[in-house]
Amino acid sequence: MSPRTHDTEPAEAPATEPPPAGTGARTTTEPEQQISAGEDGQDTPDGHEPPTPADGDAGPDPDPDLSSVPDPDPDQRVAAVRRVAAAGRRWRAVQLAGCAALLAVAMTAGAIAFGAVRDGGGAQVTAAPAALSPELLSSGDLETSIGALQKHLRDQPRDFGGWATLGLAYVEQARTKGDPSRYPQAEEALKRSLDLEPRYDQALAGRAALAAARHDFEGALKYADGALERNPYNERALSSRIDALVELGRYDEASKAADTADSRRPGVPVFTRYAYVRELRGDVRTAQRVLDQALSSATAAGDIAYVSSALGQLAWNQGDYKAALTHYARALAADETYVPALEGHARAQAASGDRAAAIKGMEDVVARFPLPGPLVVLGELYEERGAEGDPAKARDLYALVDAWTALARANKVNADLDTALAAADHGDKAAALRAARAEWARRHTVHTADALAWALHVNGRDEEALPYARRATATGYRNATFLYHRGIIERATGHTDDARAHLTAALELNPGFSPLGAREARTALEAAE
Repeated sequence: MSPRTHDTEPAEAPATEPPPAGTGARTTTEPEQQISAGEDGQDTPDGHEPPTPADGDAGPDPDPDLSSVPDPDPDQRVAAVRRVAAAGRRWRAVQLAGCAALLAVAMTAGAIAFGAVRDGGGAQVTAAPAALSPELLSSGDLETSIGALQKHLRDQPRDFGGWATLGLAYVEQARTKGDPSRYPQAEEALKRSLDLEPRYDQALAGRAALAAARHDFEGALKYADGALERNPYNERALSSRIDALVELGRYDEASKAADTADSRRPGVPVFTRYAYVRELRGDVRTAQRVLDQALSSATAAGDIAYVSSALGQLAWNQGDYKAALTHYARALAADETYVPALEGHARAQAASGDRAAAIKGMEDVVARFPLPGPLVVLGELYEERGAEGDPAKARDLYALVDAWTALARANKVNADLDTALAAADHGDKAAALRAARAEWARRHTVHTADALAWALHVNGRDEEALPYARRATATGYRNATFLYHRGIIERATGHTDDARAHLTAALELNPGFSPLGAREARTALEAAE
């Protein structure tokens, strides 16, 4: 998935009126550009909706010698958790045990909170008070919000608006805490809302957000469209529609959806998505301008943290670590617990050469939020440092990624992209290729193209990998990892000049893009000279 998929943003109040003219992200933007075919000649969307996976191209057929490999069995998953427990005895016992505890609690506590409000008799419905409106979810105190909603719904179980808001709160809680066990609770709460009022646009928008969080982007698009049929100005549905189209690789349609959303509900959620669509086209200048505009309009702490982190990510992608650290510091000043800012700040510290601070910061992140991205980065930082015990620490962190993906799948989250990315470098290479092929069959994005290219490469299939590596860089998206992967694959296929050009481009763009990848890119570039 894209880097924005796990971002957490404030909820919005419903709206049914158009905004004032001249307030959108496009007020001073440059003319639109079309995404065209890459140099490999493979097409990208050009204003036409491609067929769904059931009817269209599902990508290349799996290779027979890998498709027959069975998925990991439960014993393997148990073994992964046991490795995590063993790591608690070897490395910062309190921190890593905390990671394991978070996973264990998530595995066993899924129904507790929802059970408190499951049945409430037939009392006449009273709407949730203003204090329980969706804006409360932007305060950052989700535990308090959820508790208040549960209490309200025990008294008023037929409040469909309250159920929808509770469902959205569970979605946000799952994303902010890395706890996929909240998704079934969110699904049930949103179902209760729609059972009471089948046409309620906020509940349909909540189902879109839930589907996107589970990486079911076709489902997210369906629910977002349903919500917009009932309320064309629903900000969450407008935003989820952009997300779904981006994550399905339908970039031209995503650009049009961003224009529509900007004309209907200009504001922080739409501005950040508009900026990301432009970034995917390589239009960093417009992305920067729109995010600056979003930050200038942000007043709530959640908005400031969200937009500042997006600015930090954009700066980091361009190798501007000083600016990235400044943006992340602003985000953390607004919300010191905001996970993307904590993770991004540590990444920027690592890229700027402050490895000790980066390790400390990332250790704090994974101790509270054991998500795949931070786990892999911390593991690579240990490998790069190479002190006594560091290789074992790294292996334990990679095992924890396996435990997280098992938990995610148990809660109906498609974790194939996470699996492909982590396993290609730090796990079962055959599993990485299976996962990458499965994800490519569902959606054709720059991120899934890159993941499939790299999984093919680590399995020794560079000729097959090269078209996907080229496709990953075809839109103009400035991503050093994609350039590095392409350069390594080109080197393996004998395209020495192209390899040198793309490895150089990766290191010039973002010389600290990965603790291990950047080092390997330099080594490969020296060998190609």
